[in-house]
Amino acid sequence: MNKLTYLFLIFLVTNFALSKNQTDLKRPNVLIIMVDDLGFSDLGCYGSEIETPVLDKLAENGLRFSQFYNTAKCHSSRISLLTGQYCYQAGDEKLSHAVTSAEVLSKAGYTTLMSGKWHLDKEPTDFGFDRYFGHLSGRTNYYNGDETFRLNGKSWNIPENEFYTTIAKVDYGLKFLKEARSKEKPWYLYIAFNAPHEPLQPLKMDYEKYMGKYSQGWDSIVKKRLEKIAKINLFKNSFLIPKRPSHVPAWENLNDSWKIFEEKRMTALAGMIDRVDQEIGRIVYDLEKSNELNNTLILFVSDNGACPFDRKRIGRDLKDMPYKPDCEWRDSTGWAWARNSPFKFYKQNQYEGGITTPAIIHWPAGLKTKPGQIADDPVHLVDVLPTLLEITGAQIPKSWPGRALRPLSGISIKRILDGQKLQNRSPLHFLFKTDRAIREGDWKLVSFRSQPWELYHISGDRTEMVNLALEYPDRVRLMADKWTTISKETQVPEKLYKKLPVGKSPIYYNRAWSNFKKEYNEE
Repeated sequence: MNKLTYLFLIFLVTNFALSKNQTDLKRPNVLIIMVDDLGFSDLGCYGSEIETPVLDKLAENGLRFSQFYNTAKCHSSRISLLTGQYCYQAGDEKLSHAVTSAEVLSKAGYTTLMSGKWHLDKEPTDFGFDRYFGHLSGRTNYYNGDETFRLNGKSWNIPENEFYTTIAKVDYGLKFLKEARSKEKPWYLYIAFNAPHEPLQPLKMDYEKYMGKYSQGWDSIVKKRLEKIAKINLFKNSFLIPKRPSHVPAWENLNDSWKIFEEKRMTALAGMIDRVDQEIGRIVYDLEKSNELNNTLILFVSDNGACPFDRKRIGRDLKDMPYKPDCEWRDSTGWAWARNSPFKFYKQNQYEGGITTPAIIHWPAGLKTKPGQIADDPVHLVDVLPTLLEITGAQIPKSWPGRALRPLSGISIKRILDGQKLQNRSPLHFLFKTDRAIREGDWKLVSFRSQPWELYHISGDRTEMVNLALEYPDRVRLMADKWTTISKETQVPEKLYKKLPVGKSPIYYNRAWSNFKKEYNEE
């Protein structure tokens, strides 16, 4: 996309036609966009310095969420998004006890389309999608792709030149939309970006846009993001400002080699996130041009928070540039802390930094909230399918060939879209391997890698700074029992819900986090 086209696009996006008088009473089209490993404050409308004007405008004219939860992990979040169930309840990657939103909406008369990362069993065309382009793998090289790319169920070879996954996924999404419009049916498009998941491989032009911006380091960036979060009133209540964790050194204490390398890594991440916003802009422009934006429900979500895992860095020469296809840098724990601010911990952990990410709904014909409103009800990816059922009139079948269906765990959040509050929702259950949590009302119980339970009063302590477990042992016991009960009900393997110790202080350590005590180029 050349500069002139991009500027024209931004002009159109920033001048959305939002008149409620043009409300289309027909069933809405549905566009779900999921990004990969996005930190809570990585968008401009959530506190970031990264330029995301398209998403910011969707939020300004739509609805933002301050407590939108996921599962803290790629594949399980996709399962919950598609099925309305928790991971094991749905049959894990095989989806053997669930139906997908594509299958349900297809039966209700929708054309169903997907472009992007799958990361589950078989292929999207086996689970209700009429058209599919993308990769079945959990990660892929942005320039060279991998052998799992498919187009409508058939292997697809990566072009030798001018290929970039973030762009290609939107290219095919737009092709599918053009085809779908000829059918005069409502459509459902699911775009699953792999950005900004590692390897950190931005386009050269996107990387160069942010060169020099991150030489100030993560302490300065966190400070600025917290100031912006306060300025835009993202949270209903004030929160305690967390300290930099002990496993992340002060920027000023890094040696010069680490600083150069870390600056490059965050510059790459910023460019990748910026590119996602640009590509979403192409979709928004296409909807506007086709007179569909008004009655298209757009939901933007992430599968988990920023990733801290710095397992291996391919290409460690300080002269390397991340936009080279053979340079595959992994994530940075220090920048993951900054990107998840104001929350603590990361992807896979069930603290707010792992399970809370940006979420935006834009739907002029259907939203009854004030433009730019921020919803503070706790909601979860399992709520997406139940909400689509209510909005589209689709229904969950009583049976499905080859699958033993189980009930949904999510609820419809249409009340929120109508400007009302949710009422009496069941506790939200969280688990990935040995990390676990439960959210019940204003209280949250959480454990770091099967260490002792920690208790937080989330409405007054959103950043999980004051552990009340020793002060309220009865509440800890009752909530822990409830977590176990839900685990059994949702088919969690018994080995994963063993009883946890009490009273000891957790040790926060993961050997896959960045080891800043080593030289930057050591394993």
